[in-house]
Amino acid sequence: MPHRSTRARLALLAAVVLLGAGCEAPLQPESRRATSASPTPAASASPPASTSPSPSASAPPSVEVPEGLEQSARDQARRRAERRARRGPVLGGDISWPQCPEGMGIPERRTLGLPLPPPEAEYVVIGLTNGPSFTPNPCLADQVAWAKRRGLLTSAYVVLSGPYGDTLARHGRTGPFDAGTASGRLANLGHAQARYSLAVMRRAGLDTPFVWLDVEPVPAFDWSSDPAANAQVVRGAAKGWTDAGYRIGVYSTAALWAGVVGDLELGLPEWRAAGETSRAEALRRCGPESRIQGGPAVLGQWLQESRDLNITCPGVAADLERYFRDY
Repeated sequence: MPHRSTRARLALLAAVVLLGAGCEAPLQPESRRATSASPTPAASASPPASTSPSPSASAPPSVEVPEGLEQSARDQARRRAERRARRGPVLGGDISWPQCPEGMGIPERRTLGLPLPPPEAEYVVIGLTNGPSFTPNPCLADQVAWAKRRGLLTSAYVVLSGPYGDTLARHGRTGPFDAGTASGRLANLGHAQARYSLAVMRRAGLDTPFVWLDVEPVPAFDWSSDPAANAQVVRGAAKGWTDAGYRIGVYSTAALWAGVVGDLELGLPEWRAAGETSRAEALRRCGPESRIQGGPAVLGQWLQESRDLNITCPGVAADLERYFRDY
């Protein structure tokens, strides 16, 4: 039989798992769903009964839980309990290609070496692209590793963009939408953007239950002048991420959103930008007057000293695991 200390450790780990299950569990990405759903091999025929059972049959070997894993589980449970008890706003940041070392990236988006979030930040949202779609953040893996070392809650965002170059020709005829129509091809383009960024995210080792869709003008990679056409790209991208098992939200402002996709309303959670203003203004953006497309306010963002800083909107602090991965 297991030792008493081993049983206590296993019971502790089970309690941690049950505590983490209190939040709504995200759907598993397709690759992970396929792995977990694979059937187990059929059991082989039992051997003939023995008159003297082996020692292993009467006394299964004990299982020792590594001390580091036990401590990590305790720390994670403590952090979750503390967050759920909080009522005030929580500070975080977001990073992407501008925070990569200078000189990397595509010609239109050379990296800038901007500062990372301050030490008091408790979470970070990491951008997957180098500006427009189909271009990866050139230092994504390093940024993910940095966030893990810091023990930050981690999420992801992806910039969407309209057709540029030959992207529509390459991707418009493949996907879940009717490629025989212009709107279907545009939606397939958005779906392909999601598939591309998902592959980038997985290669970098970033895991998150939630992905933010950044919808705004992309200089040098302009959206079309037709909001209805642009809206099809966004719809396709949204389906691409949800098809893969992720919850999604929208990053933008009311004006930028309307300028790109018109009156499209998806009712998704909102991450609202306040520009180069203040924490107070970012919190004010949590109000109903700053709604973007009909969804609840989750984060407000402002720019300060070359950093993109974020603050949780009222009521979100106790439910951060819905939007972030706790490493």
